[in-house]
Amino acid sequence: MIHQPPAGARDLLPLEVAQKAWINDRLQAVFQRWGYQRIVTSTLEWLDTLVAGGAIDPATVVQLQDGSGSRLGLRPELTASIARAAVTRMTDGTHPQRLCYRANVFRRPPMGHPDRQVEFFQAGVELLFVGGVRADAEILLLLADSLKNLGLDRWTLILGEAGLTQGLLARFPLPLRQQVRHCMAHLDYVQLQGLEYPDSTLKQWALQLFDLRGSADEVFQRLEHFDLDGVCQQRLQNLKALVQLIQASQESLPPLILDLSWLQPFDYYTGIVFQAFGQIVDQWYVLGQGGRYDQLLSQYHPQQTSLPGIGFSFNVEELHTCLLVGDDLPKSTPVTDWLVIPQGLEAEQAAFQYAQHLREQHPQQRIEVDLGGRSPEALLDYARYAQIRQLVWVTAQGQAEVKLID
Repeated sequence: MIHQPPAGARDLLPLEVAQKAWINDRLQAVFQRWGYQRIVTSTLEWLDTLVAGGAIDPATVVQLQDGSGSRLGLRPELTASIARAAVTRMTDGTHPQRLCYRANVFRRPPMGHPDRQVEFFQAGVELLFVGGVRADAEILLLLADSLKNLGLDRWTLILGEAGLTQGLLARFPLPLRQQVRHCMAHLDYVQLQGLEYPDSTLKQWALQLFDLRGSADEVFQRLEHFDLDGVCQQRLQNLKALVQLIQASQESLPPLILDLSWLQPFDYYTGIVFQAFGQIVDQWYVLGQGGRYDQLLSQYHPQQTSLPGIGFSFNVEELHTCLLVGDDLPKSTPVTDWLVIPQGLEAEQAAFQYAQHLREQHPQQRIEVDLGGRSPEALLDYARYAQIRQLVWVTAQGQAEVKLID
């Protein structure tokens, strides 16, 4: 029906809008306290911009076409757009840029699932032009501080290191490496066992890599028995330093799960990767995700210069779902403080003037003007229903009679 939104789209009514605004406002307040500045990028991008560097699967992009036949896409996330804007318009890359955002994103649903949600809402940050353990720690601690400011205390952080995991995979010959990587990215242990390995040593290595998940102490202890090259050793030392730094800097940090078997299906992240999970009863929700992407910015730089970057995005829908079980979200939309009622047609102008005077005198309050058609009794019933605190009858001469509603 033309009177319903398209498949995958939905309307947000005032209470849900108010609740999600509450979430966004608190997130943005934390971002700004940490020195991040808000950026707004285009909803529409060239398709080549969105898929540069393998960051985004083209199949997930809602694609459009302009008059010249060029392919456009609605952004499925913000990192690519912010990276493009930062390296082409903001700086020469000699000092950190701390950027934050709140925006809607669009993703094409999987084949066979046309009713899946298409539009989503995200809030997040990007820390650009700086690398190192300290920058990684800032991002993880900012994520934790943001969730704390929302009142969420039941969540879990899963942390990986894409560069280290790729280094551990380098032992496999290339065709087999891609198969092992696929199995790890899709958590397919059965298929991983069934691959054709040149020898039992490589099979054992693959199964050991799949099992690099647990507490930081457990995983680091298992890695002590691995024969690592110099690059992997350095990445491991950096990861240990990072874990130690964030745990020492944030006393209320939730349980940390270290997962060095974690790989994304696409080559995007080059360093740490992480996800924050919330739980309601036995249901888990991905509250946010992010990581380091030190090669992505070169895709947009005029001279293809590599520049470091790291960031995360919160999934506002999942945050909203988890917060609904608590008492912090608004339970109703804001109530009207004043209802201004003209006493007859000749008092309309005076009523609008009086209402404007109230708005200027009380800029934080909500003032309505009655638009007619209701008896005094109906007006009182409406005021009690809408929890309006004060009614004001205004005469044509501008005189006002105020009635307080019990």
